[in-house]
Formats: sequence, structure tokens, C-alpha cells
Amino acid sequence: MNIGQASRASGVSAKMIRYYERTGLIPKALRRESGYRDYSPSDVHMLRFIRRARDLGFAVAEIDDLLNLWRDTSRHSGDVKRIAQAHIARLRDRIEQLEQMAATLTTLVQCCAGDDRPDCPILADLEEAGEGNSTGQAAGGTGRLRHQP
Repeated sequence: MNIGQASRASGVSAKMIRYYERTGLIPKALRRESGYRDYSPSDVHMLRFIRRARDLGFAVAEIDDLLNLWRDTSRHSGDVKRIAQAHIARLRDRIEQLEQMAATLTTLVQCCAGDDRPDCPILADLEEAGEGNSTGQAAGGTGRLRHQP
């Protein structure tokens, strides 16, 4: 099947399939006499594996490791588990960061009058953080709040 068909069958865009080939994540597709790529059902299966791993947030380097383990019939499931556990830890860290950002923005929104006046603690916070002041602490009496990293 051609790249468009492989893309539709796998859920991976043609652009990403080319990228995965270029970076070596997947083997280069066989070529027809016409020069067009020719993908097999096993290629599509591999692309679905990659798509699912990407959906779970794995980085390309981790997916490469997982693909190598997937292909290795003498693999140890503990190796796969370690990769997944490390990924979970990174996801939990990211969730915590996102929750802190949401809490900071919620506080800033609550402090903003949202009226016709130009004063806005949200913009003030963004301005100060942009000037290198990202201490995460509220500035006394100014209505400017900081996110605590």
C-alpha cells in the first residue's frame, strides 16, 4: 500500500511516517519501480504501535526503546516496565506543574476586577515574570501574585 493508505490504516500522518523513516525510528519502506513507497501490513502494525505510544505521551526516543524491546522476543518484561514507570513519574511531575499553573492563574483571575480599568494583575504578573522576576511570591500590596515553582 502507498503512504496515504498506510497513513489512513495506521492513524499516523504521511508527514510523520516520512519523519519516522528519516530518523530511523522505522525502517525505510520498500520502493516500487515507480519510486513510491510500499508499506506492508506489518509496517502498518508498527505504525499503530507508534501511534498508541505517542497517544500515551512517550517521547520518540522512548518509543525507539519500546520498539526494540517489542521486536526482541528474548526481552525481559521488567525492561518495558521500567520505561513505563519512568514515563509515569514524568507524567505525574507534569500534572503537578499544570495544577500549580492552574492554581496561579485561578488566583490571578480572582484578583482581576475584569472591569473597564486598565490595571490587571494577570498582565502585571506576566510582565514581571518576563523581566526575570519569577520568584513565585506575591508582591506585597501590589495585587501581583507569583506562582511558586
